[in-house]
Amino acid sequence: MKFQIFKFLTAVSIGLLACNQSFAAGINRNQDSTLYLSKDEHKTIDSGIEDEDLALNTNGKKYLLETSQTFTKIGKSAVPAAVFIKATIKQQQTPFSRNDPFDFFSDEFFQRFFGGPTFRNREQREAQQSRGSGFIISPNGHILTNHHVVKDTSEIIVVLNDGREYNATVIGTDPRTDLAVLKIDEKDLAYLKMGDSDSLEIGEWVIAIGSPFALEASLTVGVVSAKGRQDLGITTLEDFIQTDAAINPGNSGGPLLNLKGEVIGINTAIVSKSGGYMGIGFAIPSSMAKHAVDQIIDTGSVKRAYLGIMLQEVDKDLAEALCLDKNVKGILVSDIVKDSPAEKGGLLNGDIIVELNGKKIKNPSKFRNEISMMNPGTKVRLKVLRNGKAENLTLKLGTLSENEVSSAEFIQKLGIDVDSLTNQSLDVLEKLGLRGIEEGALITKVEPNSPAAIAGLRPYYLITGVVVNWKNQKKINNMNDLTEALKEVSDKKYVVLIVRHQNYQRYYTIKVK
Repeated sequence: MKFQIFKFLTAVSIGLLACNQSFAAGINRNQDSTLYLSKDEHKTIDSGIEDEDLALNTNGKKYLLETSQTFTKIGKSAVPAAVFIKATIKQQQTPFSRNDPFDFFSDEFFQRFFGGPTFRNREQREAQQSRGSGFIISPNGHILTNHHVVKDTSEIIVVLNDGREYNATVIGTDPRTDLAVLKIDEKDLAYLKMGDSDSLEIGEWVIAIGSPFALEASLTVGVVSAKGRQDLGITTLEDFIQTDAAINPGNSGGPLLNLKGEVIGINTAIVSKSGGYMGIGFAIPSSMAKHAVDQIIDTGSVKRAYLGIMLQEVDKDLAEALCLDKNVKGILVSDIVKDSPAEKGGLLNGDIIVELNGKKIKNPSKFRNEISMMNPGTKVRLKVLRNGKAENLTLKLGTLSENEVSSAEFIQKLGIDVDSLTNQSLDVLEKLGLRGIEEGALITKVEPNSPAAIAGLRPYYLITGVVVNWKNQKKINNMNDLTEALKEVSDKKYVVLIVRHQNYQRYYTIKVK
């Protein structure tokens, strides 16, 4: 493979470009008249252009040199705090490992005709390795990285920039934001300080440091391309910083820095068709990370506030169906968990939340993030639209538990929004052929390329059952039934939903990411 190498004399180019633009402007200003110049006048103009070129050239070089020196300074201070992480993934075997009905490659037909791996080969294969990046956040050896870098690992080795290696222990993780805090037994280490990601501006310089493809302490530079990226399906709670700084496999868990050398993001994911850099990378903002990291270091876990509602976006069609003013922006409460803070605080199915603590609501994801970043016990003020009138409610947030969150997160992971049939208008039910039917949970939205979409589910399909196993099929009468049933299958690789569409009912097998 041949590579072409281009050398750009940027400062000189700036000067020449300015020179050409200035000369062209002069021609344009005089294009309607004939221009005659004496030899002395030619010399004067040439001298002026050369002086301007020299000034721009000098200023350009100075600016580039200062910028380069800033990057170098940050690199020297930050690289010693960056680490390379090597982890051994646990070998997982289940009672069904020899008879998995969904493991087509274990079938003898596939083994003989397509060269599928045998059970013997799978059991004897070498332990898999997970490799990623991280950075030291305290002089006592606390290290921040991504949850997916250390998930299901049996041994974690942290390699410092000077080559020293340490066994690391997991202090705690937060899968909902994809963060993990490790600890090594060492003191007086170089570490990085967390900055304020909320003050970031689009177009601002940022620096990424990590170990792409195990190339330790690699530094790349880019800008903030966008903020507040949500609904990407990467994590449960998303508010990503998008950057064009080169991020590749192995960069996960590394820091994204501002020009002060402060961490304003944790590099987590990329968009790529090739598996490598394509100019779109995502980092968890430091404001979101701080909330989780402080709790993990103090208690080993993360506690989040909990409201207990299912939400869906009020899009144009729904707003029109509900006869809402076109300027109304908010989120619809499609279901309320029994005995939840929402129910105790007076929220009702069909309420449209338009404000949280005096701030307008943008979308369900933003609202969910705002609540999750609060402490349990916090009182919040909600402004809702109910039966065409505005009402103000004050609710006390509860503590999120695994059982209470599992079904809501699982529905999001599947890539669907669901709602009760009782929240639909008679006209909508008539068009769907569901008038008079009271049992089931209606799919109102399917995210493109989501597991549900890949399985063939579409909006306005009706979920009538969930298959826990072939001897236990849960009938779904309402949203509460769906919530309870999904808790029993939220840890499975495949989920089978019984779905009705028009006059037909069938089983849909969804492979969970």
